[in-house]
Amino acid sequence: MKHPTLNRAQMSDSLLTMFFITLSGGLQDAYTYMVRGKVFANAQTGNIVLMSSHLFAGEWSACLRYLLPVLSFGVGIMLAEQVRAFCQRFSRLHWRQIILLAEISLLFVVGCLPASANWAANILVSLACALQVQSFRKVNGYPYASTMCIGNLRSGAEAFSCWLRTRQPGLLHKAAHYLGVILLFALGSGLGAVLTHLVGLRAIWVSCGLLLISFALMFIEEHEKDAPHAPHAPH
Repeated sequence: MKHPTLNRAQMSDSLLTMFFITLSGGLQDAYTYMVRGKVFANAQTGNIVLMSSHLFAGEWSACLRYLLPVLSFGVGIMLAEQVRAFCQRFSRLHWRQIILLAEISLLFVVGCLPASANWAANILVSLACALQVQSFRKVNGYPYASTMCIGNLRSGAEAFSCWLRTRQPGLLHKAAHYLGVILLFALGSGLGAVLTHLVGLRAIWVSCGLLLISFALMFIEEHEKDAPHAPHAPH
């Protein structure tokens, strides 16, 4: 008999969960850039470039605005790893569900912060993004990133190039998979831009809703996989 934690882990790698996770990732990046001082929540490479530019211009306060999210992102990666290590044995909640609850809580607080606290909002969103990208790293067996696109673009272009040479159907499917992830991220970013114009600082709460759906989906999949009549999928 399978441990219920394993079933929830499988759902965390599903296409449906990835759909809402990736939409949320795109929305978060657009949100911080549009209404939180043009700081990237996910694209820490961009933050490092901007930080370095201000550093060499002697603009220390502007440099700090980009440095803090970078440091927060690193802390988030370490926290996610600690949660994975210490919470894997939970029978009620999968450790990735604990990550989602933490991320939802952080983003809800962000939506309550005024514009004068943009520095704190960017720290919290970067922390949430790091928790997400470290915890949700595969979909249907393919590695992917739900909060940035460069790795997905590289993997998709590589798979398509190999398909052009070998015509293996699996490679074309893999390339299409990564293209879909990129399009979802772009859709989430566009949604974030529209929502920030409509509701301003509270737009991040939509991201909380998307993550909450992913949290709930992991329970639904567990129930389906544990049903007595459900056939066992080949491993």
